Amino acid sequence: MNVSELQNKKKQGKKIALLTAYDYPSANLLEKAGIDIILIGDSLGMSVLGYESTVPVTMDEMIHHAKAARRGAKNSFLVGDIPLKGSEGAVSGVVKNAARFISEAGCDAVKIEGAGEALGKIKAVIESGIHVMGHVGLTPQTADKLGGFKVQGKDALAAQKILDDARALEKAGVFSMILECMPGELAEIITENLKIPTIGIGAGIYCDGQALVTNDLLGLFDKFTPKFVKKYANISEGMLAAFKAYKTEVENLKFPAKEHSFTMKPEEARRIR
Repeated sequence: MNVSELQNKKKQGKKIALLTAYDYPSANLLEKAGIDIILIGDSLGMSVLGYESTVPVTMDEMIHHAKAARRGAKNSFLVGDIPLKGSEGAVSGVVKNAARFISEAGCDAVKIEGAGEALGKIKAVIESGIHVMGHVGLTPQTADKLGGFKVQGKDALAAQKILDDARALEKAGVFSMILECMPGELAEIITENLKIPTIGIGAGIYCDGQALVTNDLLGLFDKFTPKFVKKYANISEGMLAAFKAYKTEVENLKFPAKEHSFTMKPEEARRIR
């Protein structure tokens, strides 16, 4: 998968599937499943690192997890999510952070949230030769400025602002765009107005593709479940049951059993005793 193939999918009316990965085994399974885009999202802050939001996530943490994902998915299209701490400050710093995803982690592109003030930085990253995925609607890194984790663009005025941002990002040169947590009608209008692929997360069915956080899809994150999440499995229940069964067997001398143990010749055992 590459940028041209992703953009051709929109032209051909073929949907794009995006999921997140933060480690080797998850990325490996996503590649085997044929997922089009693997995003190393800063959602790892809550899903993996136990932060209350994505805000505390550092560039070093992102690179660490992106490198693991690349080792698991050697041939997939990987996008590194530049966290808030990596997108603040001087333009040159943002370009440097974007380059780290490419040179250190082997990503194919980066994602940068927002438009407006972020446009100059996004343009600079693109001009440096790095592909950028845009992100409009609910932008988790700045959710506090948007009134929290709420649906965006519910009235015409707010919707127009998001549409304008999407157009500005396309003009800046982003190769695709995340549309997060907005009415399906707005996402459909944006998708019709852009030549680049739109990938929705909580944005209805009319986007060019769909995204979910893998840990949500698997039922591994139980602090809260957004309305737009569909749980395709509830792995946390199975894991909890397995952990409890292990503890019980250890306490009752049922594990390790004979088939899990090694032995030595009786005469050697007698000698060492």
